Amino acid sequence: MTITAGIDVGSAAVKVVLMNVDGDRATVLANGRQRIRRRDVADVVNEVYEEVRAASGVKRIDYVATTGEGEEIPYATGHFYGMTTHARGALFLEPRARAVLDIGALHARAVAMNERGRVLGNKMTSQCASGSGQFLENISRYLGVALQEVGPLSLQATKPEKISSICAVLAETDVINMVSRGIATADILRGIHDSMAGRFAHLLRGLGVQGVVLVSGGLAQDIGLMASLRDELAKDGAKRGGEIELVASPLSAWAGAIGAAIWGGVRHHRVGGTAWTATETG
Repeated sequence: MTITAGIDVGSAAVKVVLMNVDGDRATVLANGRQRIRRRDVADVVNEVYEEVRAASGVKRIDYVATTGEGEEIPYATGHFYGMTTHARGALFLEPRARAVLDIGALHARAVAMNERGRVLGNKMTSQCASGSGQFLENISRYLGVALQEVGPLSLQATKPEKISSICAVLAETDVINMVSRGIATADILRGIHDSMAGRFAHLLRGLGVQGVVLVSGGLAQDIGLMASLRDELAKDGAKRGGEIELVASPLSAWAGAIGAAIWGGVRHHRVGGTAWTATETG
């Protein structure tokens, strides 16, 4: 039995998972997530890590694996690239997946992989693109809509007002103009979702993806965005003659952390290592 921790430090949130990795089998023991906001990133990492460790009751951790921006965590055993961890985490959450669409706060990334989690290719949006979690959060704040209400409200749209601008700043200006024109909030949100879906489909199209795609990141729980993306991919599949099945998991936000923990277990078995105790987090 190998106990591993996966720590995924994103631009907006820290995700931590504790796992039991035993050969090809792995089990999530505990997980936690916190927004960074304007706090010190190291403090957030330590706080979430300790919460997850306490929730699991584990005293001895064999490998602490980081990914994302977590390379400088002093008690980490090893660091793994985000594409690699999201690919492996996606396979854990959905073994049929052959690609993962990771929607982050600043950009989105599509990664194709094989049945063992080996990365075969990737495509990414630019950080200024309007297809990101931070952009959607900014818009929801401007519209006075709670983030968890965005998806259900988007599904109520009758005449979606699509946004064409790729630049997030210009897209926000478009939304302001829509509000001044009296466009319904639901139609604005569905239009934003449709625009984001078009960009994400373009990433997957560029990789030639077919079959099952797992969506990772917090926006995997946005039912409005998922509906828009499924509609876009259905049209795209009809053109290309290949269908894409889009799936999400309650643990989609932890895909990177899960992948890091699993790869940490693999590396620990290959090269051995010294276990970390709960007191070695400071």
